[in-house]
Amino acid sequence: MVTGVSGSGKSTLIRGIMAPAIRRLMGFGADKPGDHDSVTYPKGAFTDVELIDQSPMGKSSRSNPVTYIKAYDEIRNLYAQQKLSEVRSYKSKHFSFNVPGGRCETCQGDGTVTIEMQFLADVQIPCEECGGKRFKDEILEVKYHGKSIYDILELTIDDAIAFFEEHGAAKIAQRLQPLHDVGLGYVHLGQSSSTLSGGEAQRVKLASYLSKGSNQDKLLFIFDEPTTGLHFHDVNKLLKAFRALQGLGHTLVVIEHQMDVAANADWIIDLGPEGGDRGGDLVYEGPVEGLLRVDASATAPFLAQKLA
Repeated sequence: MVTGVSGSGKSTLIRGIMAPAIRRLMGFGADKPGDHDSVTYPKGAFTDVELIDQSPMGKSSRSNPVTYIKAYDEIRNLYAQQKLSEVRSYKSKHFSFNVPGGRCETCQGDGTVTIEMQFLADVQIPCEECGGKRFKDEILEVKYHGKSIYDILELTIDDAIAFFEEHGAAKIAQRLQPLHDVGLGYVHLGQSSSTLSGGEAQRVKLASYLSKGSNQDKLLFIFDEPTTGLHFHDVNKLLKAFRALQGLGHTLVVIEHQMDVAANADWIIDLGPEGGDRGGDLVYEGPVEGLLRVDASATAPFLAQKLA
């Protein structure tokens, strides 16, 4: 865990020096790291460095959390297996809004069309052809326990998990579970990634790695203020997700101001003592409890409240 007041050098140290320097040592292409004397890392502990920040997940308006974690593939396969789909020879692709077949071609699966305005910002309106439902009418006639593919995409993550568990599609529920585990149970399955906040996008990326289980290379993850915009009740969910990543053999470095997260760190690096020209010094490095004895730390008094 890397802590310190704003401007104390946290991102410069981790994102600007450590991450690119390690990637270069590993033989990967990376930006030139900032000035430093040397960087070492435990060989074999991880195979790459993955920055999980608040940048957008993708530029496509059809991208959503469920496609990002690959859970939508299972849902499309389920609908392709329904009786009416077999009669009409519908395949999995017919329930995709990314390729021609079953999607509405007027809006190309977006559900909206864009009206270009000459002197004002463009305006998006629901597609008149599909009524914003993204698919052709005949595709929406295929139902799974009374719900069309559009109805499924309108469910929240939590409601979808309950629905699929109730009707025996446990595999799909399990694929959606990581989104619930990172505190995104309120998000709709079909919600465009472009409507997610930076913090929500960051947690979707985290969920995508949790969904891969142990069948992946061990990575060094860097999280930059992952609790931004997160309700304090969901911080514990995020901490459990972090522990789950560790349980899969990954290593985590977290830049954070949130003291509930800092209090659960295995090791803490505190920078400061202030920001700007009066920052950038190593105030403390070691077990969390040791920081409480450092008078120069601006973090220590706030951390003490959580550890009391």
